[in-house]
Order: sequence, then structure tokens, then C-alpha cells
Amino acid sequence: MANPFSFRLIAADGAARTGEITTAHGIVHTPAFMPVGTQASIKGVHPDDVRASGAEILLANTYHLTLRPSAERIATFGGLHAFMRWPYPILTDSGGFQVMSLAPLRKITEDGVTFRSHIDGAMVELTPERAMQVQILLSSDIAMQLDECVRLPAERGDIERAMKLSLRWAERCKRAFEGAAAGCAMFGIVQGGDDHRLRAESARGLVDIGFPGYAIGGLAVGETQSVMLDVVGETAAALPAERPRYLMGAGTPDDLLAAITRGVDMFDCVLPTRNGRHGLAFTRFGPINIKNARHADDHQPLDPESACPAARDFSRAYLHHLFRAGEALGGTLLSIVNLFYYQELMAGARAAIAAGRFADYASKIREQWAAKADLHKEAD
Repeated sequence: MANPFSFRLIAADGAARTGEITTAHGIVHTPAFMPVGTQASIKGVHPDDVRASGAEILLANTYHLTLRPSAERIATFGGLHAFMRWPYPILTDSGGFQVMSLAPLRKITEDGVTFRSHIDGAMVELTPERAMQVQILLSSDIAMQLDECVRLPAERGDIERAMKLSLRWAERCKRAFEGAAAGCAMFGIVQGGDDHRLRAESARGLVDIGFPGYAIGGLAVGETQSVMLDVVGETAAALPAERPRYLMGAGTPDDLLAAITRGVDMFDCVLPTRNGRHGLAFTRFGPINIKNARHADDHQPLDPESACPAARDFSRAYLHHLFRAGEALGGTLLSIVNLFYYQELMAGARAAIAAGRFADYASKIREQWAAKADLHKEAD
């Protein structure tokens, strides 16, 4: 069968782009933000609410699903879409981030990575071939190559070693993937830390191998925002314009606007749901810490004009009460608020790029955030 994956560029405004990714499970409009469902679940949020927010694609994680419940078990249910009741596109991260985040529990060799499971201590081997096999069993729409991600700052020698290893793994991943995954596409991942020459070498190597899409990995791992954006800008410009570009693991609403300005099409991050569970709401007025005492008697909703019922229909006092009382509903409602906000930000970006006014859009968004921040300083 022909692979249904394709990318169509619709409009550009400077380096900012809007387009459509077609997959076997539907179309993804870009720029796109992917909520993170590491273990086949957006933590604390029902899939219907995730879809209602405007999300068209989710991210799940190969490493975690390999450990529990196992890719083989998920395959018996017809793949990840059926297992988690999400009939729309899914991207799976290969486990490369865990190569960094679980450093005390892993050993890296040329062949792959051996992890000691954080669940039961069992030894688990993840090679490029196994990473592809797992993602094929999961029936991902977009699979990611196995790579090594290095926390920054790091020595140039360590960054170069990891980048070159990731390139060799990319070749092995592609060989393992070709012909085995009908209806699925595989992305290569640019590594190279904060070194521009290594990033350029990685990008050239991946383009030579050839992928239907490319990710910029190894960022938002300890470097400053200015360093991250410098790398993003140069790397995005070095990647083929006719392929989607995905910035992995970033980030804040401001990160997203800045990366879109530099030509990025796809994003994922845990911030909307993680911060929601801890009482921080993202709104068009900027971030709001609902646990702050000023909200205890506040009859206002978070945003009376929001498309999100949780932001529009509940008072700030009620949301404040839920967190003070330790009620799980508080984290669920703010996670939904944040997912809606991120999707509204992306929808606005798409419309602005199509109209040739993205710079004005981003400027107005930031002005709203700054005005609310100044108001809070005066109140304090």
C-alpha cells in the first residue's frame, strides 16, 4: 500500500510557515502543538477533552510503553489508537530523551542502550532496530529514530560523539523501518547540542539519508532560551523546506511563538498539563497562579471569552478552592484550560501566517502578557 504520509506547505510569512500533514489517521494543521501522552494517556484528562481543545495529534513514548504494558500487548488491541481510544494521528518518541533523563539507569554502546527498568529493575535493551519494531507494533503515524540526547552544557567532545552515534543509528533505524511499516512515516533527529557546526553536520547527514520529516532534538535541556533559539533558527534553515520540522520538548508559549518565527512546524511539551496539575493556568492574560491568595474571593472566570468551558464557566475562587482542598478536579480543569490555550495559540498563528501578519500577531500576544504582568506588579 502507498504511504499516506505527506506534507503540503500552504503559506509562508518570512520564515514562519503554515501547512498540512496528511497521515493515515487524519490531517494535522501546522504549526501544531502535540499534547504529551507518555504512557498512552494525557495525564488526568479525558481523550474527548483533549480533542475538544483542538488537538489533532498526540505524542506517546516508546520507552515507557515498552516497559508497560509492552508494545506486543498493545498490538493485540490493534495498536495504540484503539488501545487508548484516540482515532487521530499519534507520534511516538523513540526513547532518546530517556537516554539522557535516565542516565544513572542506562549504558550506551554502539549497538544501542541498555536500561535498568525504573519500575522493577529488569534489564531492557533498546537498539535502533528494536525502537523501530516497537513503534511499528504501536502503529504510530510518525515514528522517531533512536538518538542520544545530551544534557547541556556539555563538552564539545561528548556532544560530537553523541551526534555521530545518532547519525549512525538513524541509518540503522531507516533500514529497519523501510518496508515494515505501512501507513507510517519516520523522522530523523538533528543533534549537536549548542554547537552550530555540529548541528549543520548532523542536518546534512540526515538529509543525505533522507526522511519525510526532521526533528530538532537535544534542546530545552539546560541551555538558555537565546541559545536554543539561535540553534533552532540555523538548524531549521538547513532542513528541506518541503519537509515538516519538529522542535522536540519545547516549551513555553513564548518559546513556541519564537520557534514558529524561525520556521518550526511541530511542537510537544509536558508544560500545559504538568503546570495545570500544579495550579498554573496559561491564558491570553499570561500565566495565572490560581493558588495565590488573591483568587480566594474572585468571582471572575479565568477568561470569559475563552472557548474552553473550564476557563469560562468556573470562578477563580472555585478553582482556587479545589487546589487548597487537594481535589484532583483542580488539576484536571487547569490542564484542560492549558491545552485549550496552546491550541488557540497555534490556531491564531496559522491564521496570522496565512494572512501575512504573523509578526503583528506575536507582538500583540506578548503585549497582552506584559500588560497583565505589570498589573500584578502594581497589585503586589
